Amino acid sequence: MTGYTPEELASGSEFKILRSATSAFKRPEFLRQVLDEEKGAGWTLVEKFDNSRIRLKRSASARTDGHSTTFDPYRSYVGISEVALGLRIAATIVIGLAIVFGVIAALVRGT
Repeated sequence: MTGYTPEELASGSEFKILRSATSAFKRPEFLRQVLDEEKGAGWTLVEKFDNSRIRLKRSASARTDGHSTTFDPYRSYVGISEVALGLRIAATIVIGLAIVFGVIAALVRGT
């Protein structure tokens, strides 16, 4: 993991970690799209930790540069959030179990 230099910290640079619950940063075209969006708010890539997390930085002056973005420049997730992903997985499991038990119940009643 790359450390912060004293110059970066003294200059008032901001840092953030951007996450993807579905490991979407493994797709180069998705990573490029996200970095292009973030560039509009003054953020640049510092490092890619893995397919789920990247670290970005920008100068403190970028806060007041009047960048107009269609997203929150301090967002920490792209794509579906971990909570939404978990809810979708849970709903899929519940629906799947309901179908299985429904089929079993129909078979038991039919015999």
